[in-house]
Amino acid sequence: MSSTAEPRPPLRRRTRGLSSGRRPGPLGLLRSSLPLRVLVTTLASTTLLLGLAGYVLLQMTTAGIIEAKREAVVNEAVGVHAFMQQQLRGPTLRGVGVTEALNRLAEQVSAQTSQYQMVIHAPTSTLVSGGLAEESVPRSIIESVRAGDGLFLAPTEVRWVTGARSGEPGLVVGTTLSTANSERIPVYYVFPMTSELQVVHSIQIAVAITFSALLTAMALIVYLITWRAIGPVRRASATALRLASGNLSERMEVRGTDEIATLASSMNKMAEELQARIRQLESLSAVQRRFVSDVSHELRTPLTTIQMAAEVLHEAREEASPAQRRTIELMWSEIGRFDELLADLLEISRFDAGAAVLALDDHDFAQLVEDEIEAARPLATRQGIELRLRVLADDTRAEIDARRVRRVLRNLIGNAIDHGQGQPVDVTVAADDDTVAVTVRDHGVGFEAEQSAQVFERFWRADPSRTRVVGGTGLGLSISLEDAKLHRGWLNAWGRPGRGAQFRLTLPRGPEHRVLASPLPVAPSDEGRGR
Repeated sequence: MSSTAEPRPPLRRRTRGLSSGRRPGPLGLLRSSLPLRVLVTTLASTTLLLGLAGYVLLQMTTAGIIEAKREAVVNEAVGVHAFMQQQLRGPTLRGVGVTEALNRLAEQVSAQTSQYQMVIHAPTSTLVSGGLAEESVPRSIIESVRAGDGLFLAPTEVRWVTGARSGEPGLVVGTTLSTANSERIPVYYVFPMTSELQVVHSIQIAVAITFSALLTAMALIVYLITWRAIGPVRRASATALRLASGNLSERMEVRGTDEIATLASSMNKMAEELQARIRQLESLSAVQRRFVSDVSHELRTPLTTIQMAAEVLHEAREEASPAQRRTIELMWSEIGRFDELLADLLEISRFDAGAAVLALDDHDFAQLVEDEIEAARPLATRQGIELRLRVLADDTRAEIDARRVRRVLRNLIGNAIDHGQGQPVDVTVAADDDTVAVTVRDHGVGFEAEQSAQVFERFWRADPSRTRVVGGTGLGLSISLEDAKLHRGWLNAWGRPGRGAQFRLTLPRGPEHRVLASPLPVAPSDEGRGR
């Protein structure tokens, strides 16, 4: 697994998707909004509870109305039946036929009330009052009345001859009247439930209106409460984003003494501490950069004097004894390394101060690589390492800073020789329409995959106990990374212990080009991995 020293470029497909203006779906909107989730959840639970309460209320109310109606029907039927039985056996209707007597009774009773209608199965005909249809009396209660004496109650569907109100529910009470000669006459009292249905309908409307009003009021209350609770959180989030963007003077307004005020106070205190720490770090960083720059400049003068004296001794080393000659050579080598270290420190201080600039010019990138390989070939030959160059593109011209690019190539090739352990070093150059790239691959000690970013840290070494063959200051890769960034390019590293390492440098062809992809993989092809 390889890691890069720069952020990955955005995927074009994803960028197009985001810029196409597509709105998130309902589920995505619900997930992205806490107030909306609270509102929807509260309304759903409230709707369920209110609906359940309304259903239970309607069921209980309807059952109570029906039960009260049943009691009233029974009481009314008992009273009417007793009155009719008394009249039927009384002296008033003596000498009158049974059918005629029943007809008179039915007319008399119907004239007194409209709460019920009657169906009388007289010996010669069926008497029906008030335009009621005979089918309003169910067959089951007819059979029960014929089978025995007593009072029978059953629900029914009231029908009328005209059909205007047919199909309304009702109750029917069946019993028998006894004539003077002990003849049993079935009689049925049919009670329509028109008024009760109107009451139930009114209750349903009242429950529906109450349900809607409560639901609307609950939605409004939840919205207001959620808005008041989430509003400060949103302001805190916006404040945190502005703080993260560098506006360290941003503060939240503190109101009251509740939890929201405590949150605002904590945010403000955190911002103050953060601002103080960042200013302290900026001050320390400025002091550090100034110290490195000043020390590097101040050391330049005595180092020049020491170099001049060492040069005199180095030229006269043949006249010295073997021990003195060895001391002079060591001193000359270390003074040269010290000079390189000062030069690198000065370059790092320029990068830290933002004073490094490019001197762009049109160059053949492959030719620069070949020149650096030829310059490093004598050292590689002494180490028994073969340098192999492969160019995969015909046109490798680019507007680059040749001095900085040469320095990057020198560092990469020098590190490959230093860590190659006598194995060949492969250098590959490629290009596309926007970029030019080079990879330097060695087959030496390598490094762990998680160390791919650490190799660019200043003075970092995978094995501190290992001595350098080529030399160097420990700042080469750090400076190389800064040079690549200055070109708006990439410098990547790949490595595996015992299998070597590969570094890839990718640069744009010019200021108008961007590095979105590299023509070469960061992992070597022999590892079966690529970008």
